[in-house]
Order: sequence, then structure tokens, then C-alpha cells
Amino acid sequence: MSDDLTILHDDGVLEIAVSLSTAGSALDHGAVLAGNEALQKVMRGSLKARAVLLTGRGKNFCAGGNVAYFAAADDRREYLRGLAHDLHTLIASLYSTRLPVVAAASGWAAGAGMSLVLHADLAIGGPATRMRPAYPGIGLSPDGGMSWLLPRIVGLGKARSILLRDEVIDAPAAVQLGLLSEITASDDEVAGRAREVAAGLAAGPSGAHTAIRHLLYSSASNTLAEQLAAEAESIAALSVTAEGMEGVDAFVAKRAPDFPGARG
Repeated sequence: MSDDLTILHDDGVLEIAVSLSTAGSALDHGAVLAGNEALQKVMRGSLKARAVLLTGRGKNFCAGGNVAYFAAADDRREYLRGLAHDLHTLIASLYSTRLPVVAAASGWAAGAGMSLVLHADLAIGGPATRMRPAYPGIGLSPDGGMSWLLPRIVGLGKARSILLRDEVIDAPAAVQLGLLSEITASDDEVAGRAREVAAGLAAGPSGAHTAIRHLLYSSASNTLAEQLAAEAESIAALSVTAEGMEGVDAFVAKRAPDFPGARG
């Protein structure tokens, strides 16, 4: 499957553009809708993806919402409510697909762009990558789940500082805070490296990836006893799947596991 905004690559990576090269790399509403439609197809089983790659089509990943559109809206309240609803539906779909998510965070990831990077399991940046909440600068509060996820990544105290002071976070600081997973040597390498990481995840054990993500996200609301029970159940269930058996058998045989072959 391929259109202007979403591409399903042969290796199982579903690439979703969140911004275009126009409008200053602002979040594109059409791209949000197209991305959610593709993810819905994944959940219905009509699209066979094993990893998601979020990209921007311009020099920036996503510079936030299109503020000119905010200003021009006949009813700003209803316009922003609708835009936030569609963005949040996309984010919910990212979790519902249960697929690992990679972000190619070139240049600016501001506002909603920063929120989307936070939801990626692995985010690849370059030397020029910058992150910024951007909402206070236009007198607004966060959307895209930033106020929920940022304190869980950096801690409540640091999240307060980042949000209230509208801090600009450069690439090294973003790695140190856990907002980026790695930085490439040059900005030109970000897209290729992110694509490589996504392809590696798509070729890996899908069941294990799904289970790991579920365990990590559920840990915030579980007691230790509940988490230990969930871990025991998960590892036991995976041990009798085709991928689980292939992984163990390959280890014993001292060969590389063939997870795609095990999936059939």
C-alpha cells in the first residue's frame, strides 16, 4: 500500500508522514487522518505491518500545529477541539496496533511534533534536532498526551520546568533526558537510520515486542506483585508461540533466529 502520506514497505514497516515540506513543517491534518486510517487497517488485519515509522517530509519532523489555521478559524474553540480529537485518535491507534513505533526526528519537533516523538518507542535525532513544547508561546496548553507522558519520562519536576518555561531541548540533552534514543553523526543520516531501526524491529519477534510494550505501559498502574504475575504469564505464553520456540531453538543451535520464517 502506498499513497502520498502513508507507505507500507515490503519489509513490514508502515511509514506515516505527520508533516509536509510546506507550511513550515506544521502538523498536517490530512496526514493525521491518513495515518489513522492506515493504522485502522492494520488493526482490521487488511494491512500487514510489523513496525511503524513516523516521519516529516520537510527539513523538520514537525514544527507543531499550523497556527495560521488556528487564527483563521471561524470558531477557534471548535477547530482546536476537532484537531486535537483527530490527533488523539491517531495516538490511540498507535498504541492499539501494538506495533513498535520509531520516529525520524530531524530538525524541529515542537508542539504536537514533540508530543508524537514522546510516543515513539525509539526516536532517532541528528545534531540539529531541537525539541520544544511551544504551547505557552502562543498562550495554549499541551495536547497530544504531552502532559501525561513527559513527566513519566523525565520526572514531574523536570516536566514542570520544560513546560512552564517552554524550554528548547537540544539533541544531546534530549538523549540524556530519554526523549531521543540516539543521535546520528549528521542530520542527513536521520531518515536512513530511523528506517534501518524500524526495519530491524519489523524483522524481530513481533510477539515479544508486543508483550514488552504492554508490560512497560501497564507497570505504571501495577503493584510489584501484579507486575511479577504479568511477567510470568507473558513469558510462559510466548514460550509456546512459533517465534518463542524459534528463538529458543536457534539459541541452543547457536544460529541466528529466523523470526519472519517462524511467522510464516
